Amino acid sequence: MRDFIQALPKTETHLHLEGALPYELLWAWQPKKWPPDPDFRDRRYRYATFPDFERILLEHALPWFDSAARYHEAARAIFAKHVAQNVRYVETSFHLPVTGFIKVPGPEIIAAIRAAVPPGLEVRIFTGMLRSDLGGELRATIDQLHTWDGLAGVDLHGFEQMPTHPDTAAVWARLRAAGKVTKCHAGEFDGPARVREAIEVLGVNRIQHGVRSMEDPAVVRLAAERGVTFDVCPLSNVGLKVVPALKDHPIRKLIQAGVRCTVSTDDPLCFANSLTEEYESLAGELAFTRAELAQVAANGWAVASVSKEARASAVATIAALAAA
Repeated sequence: MRDFIQALPKTETHLHLEGALPYELLWAWQPKKWPPDPDFRDRRYRYATFPDFERILLEHALPWFDSAARYHEAARAIFAKHVAQNVRYVETSFHLPVTGFIKVPGPEIIAAIRAAVPPGLEVRIFTGMLRSDLGGELRATIDQLHTWDGLAGVDLHGFEQMPTHPDTAAVWARLRAAGKVTKCHAGEFDGPARVREAIEVLGVNRIQHGVRSMEDPAVVRLAAERGVTFDVCPLSNVGLKVVPALKDHPIRKLIQAGVRCTVSTDDPLCFANSLTEEYESLAGELAFTRAELAQVAANGWAVASVSKEARASAVATIAALAAA
């Protein structure tokens, strides 16, 4: 099974770049400050709350991401891990710079990430923002995102129970008209109503997580009928107690209900996970068959922003592996 998973040409479509900072970079940089095996990176660790998770992420990521060069170094290490796992397409997001937070200008971050992409890997770069950012100092920056070269799209992330700014739907529609992909975190720390809002109000067809839509069959049907993709992160869902254990994860039920689901790692800095481990966990804990894993891999290529020829080649390879 491990050889089969390695052979699959995989995609990663839900990856926060700051949250993917390889921990070994921190340890090598300041070994006295960052211990080699912190408790939160143990597979058995569970975050008490989302704010607890966010605090640990920021405490570790913010000291590192203080320049474009640091983004480049982190991205280069992240992408090398992807290549080693036979991941061939990645969608990653960086947090929109804001005073007192990450202060590197967005276009510089994009250029630094793009320069780190190795041969054989396709990378699409997104920026993420909080649901409230449209009402604050970032509004002027957000209104210029359609002009940023190399920006594939935008994402609403952060604590899901924040109210969504009323201008979001109009801004998201304007960005789509400019050719940007719009995403939204929903159905993770809030219920299916947030998934419905993302689909019907914000107009997105890419939901980050989406797993709590299972609490309302009507929302699951809506996602399936609209062709919405859920970019699911199973080990993150366990670590954040969105589900009690991997055996309870609804990904198979979502797929059986007609929802296209991909699999990604979310924030490997905080979960010490890899995409290979995500696939292996589905096989080991949920008894996913080779055919089911192949379908997950193919789902990633169905939404990947690549040429028709590249998509067809990857899907054909996946089908041949599954048949063999």
